[in-house]
Amino acid sequence: MASYRGHLSFSATLGIAYAGASFWYAGFDWGAAALGGILTTVGGLLPDLDSDSGVPVREMFGLAAVLVPCLLIKRLAAEGLNAEQTFVILTGVYLLVRFALPGLFNQLTVHRGMYHSIPAMFIAGLLVFLGYEHADVKVRFLLAGGVMLGFFSHLVLDEVCSVDFNGLSFKLNQYAGSALKLFSRSVPATLLTYGILGALLYVATLEFGGPRGALRDLRTLTLNILGPGSPPVRR
Repeated sequence: MASYRGHLSFSATLGIAYAGASFWYAGFDWGAAALGGILTTVGGLLPDLDSDSGVPVREMFGLAAVLVPCLLIKRLAAEGLNAEQTFVILTGVYLLVRFALPGLFNQLTVHRGMYHSIPAMFIAGLLVFLGYEHADVKVRFLLAGGVMLGFFSHLVLDEVCSVDFNGLSFKLNQYAGSALKLFSRSVPATLLTYGILGALLYVATLEFGGPRGALRDLRTLTLNILGPGSPPVRR
């Protein structure tokens, strides 16, 4: 299993590459590109929130307590709240994430449970997409994609480190297959995870006029990314 520092180094390198590609090749503003790189780095550490070790959990919830209110500023401003109301809500969010959620999260999760899974990766991306308000939906996709990329890199690195090599032979250790998974042995945990994922997906589609509107806009966005010279997408 990869160490906390190993995940941090890998996701930080990936974040730099993601930010550079977003700025130089995708044409995003340097601020949005840099934020995407930061979220990629953070995403690479998120699966360790279910760790039994206190250090990663403490550091990650401390970082999340600062980052989550920052992502919510535009969302709250779009709701028409004044500066004092926004400050009170953001302070409450900070206290909730910093002090209340760690204990609750520890009670509801087990190490290498459903939080270490592909559905959890999509949940993390959807939370960023829904929490961050921006006039250009592509920026929201950029940030959500960054956190999912980092999350996915953590799962892949865990699976790679679950292989013990001995010369030309290798064997799988006890953690093999526990990261890149779609289901867990716990049926309630699996159902809860997919329930949260389904609810977030539905809320996300409402911003595009429902599921049909979301599919139509996603198709348009894909064509814009591929460019005018790309082959037509069949209906």
